[in-house]
Amino acid sequence: MRLSDWRGQAPSVDAVSPKVLAVAETALVTLGAERDPECWVAWGDDPAVRYVIFAPTPGGLAQVGVRVNVPGEGPRAGGKVVRWGRVQLGELGVEIQGGHRLVTFQIETQVLNGVDDTADRIAAFARALFAAVDGRPVAAAEPERATAAKG
Repeated sequence: MRLSDWRGQAPSVDAVSPKVLAVAETALVTLGAERDPECWVAWGDDPAVRYVIFAPTPGGLAQVGVRVNVPGEGPRAGGKVVRWGRVQLGELGVEIQGGHRLVTFQIETQVLNGVDDTADRIAAFARALFAAVDGRPVAAAEPERATAAKG
């Protein structure tokens, strides 16, 4: 999913206000990502306060921590690029039962798991990261809807 697509997924409207996203986008671009990159947003326990954005760049994985409202300062973003050779990616695991999919994937210290449509988005992002680690182009990670084989 592109960063702009995450606006509709945000658990808090304040977390993706134009003022907050302007700071986050500037951090991502400074680290080498596109202005509206393929990314994953780990909302965490209190997304109205802080969250993390993971985005592939040519040099490695950008990790941008966003603080929504720092008292007296407004929004703040800080990040780093972890070189591809040092990025810790777990296995992409899937479990399917009764037409539903459960996917689990670990990126750095964040465990991503989801069901059905969320599972498809996680799998697409994982495949994009695997491509980047291998030096292949990171295609727009459109999730492919998995369907059960008909007998």
